[in-house]
Amino acid sequence: MRQILPVFLLMVSGTSFASDIDIAGVWYTEDKAAKIEVTDCGDGTPCGNLVWFEPDSSGVTNDVNNPDPELREKPLLGSRVFWGFQRKKDRWNKGRIYDAGSGKSYKSKLQLAEDGTLKVKGCIGPLCQTQVWTRAAD
Repeated sequence: MRQILPVFLLMVSGTSFASDIDIAGVWYTEDKAAKIEVTDCGDGTPCGNLVWFEPDSSGVTNDVNNPDPELREKPLLGSRVFWGFQRKKDRWNKGRIYDAGSGKSYKSKLQLAEDGTLKVKGCIGPLCQTQVWTRAAD
């Protein structure tokens, strides 16, 4: 019995660890110009990767505004757009979100709303902007 208990506790904690990411899935950005896939970063926190986007009129598909010159030739498709969150009750706080348009990353919070949308907040100091993302159909 003593040998079974540690295995059972490991199974239970592993299950709850994996299910902690209530926002997992594919999401349309507010303007429907991109899809972000939210998965586990490997540590029980959400990571968002760009899986589809509508290029703007310039047709640029690389990360040309990245502050690191060596990454400016990297394709945007598949790039990480948010990471580093910590769970706080019903939301994810203290994360970072990357804006490829400006090449900057901002403090971010994520929250699954009661209507099933995802509230994505980006902040510079005390100034914040919130977008509402919707789940994409499979």
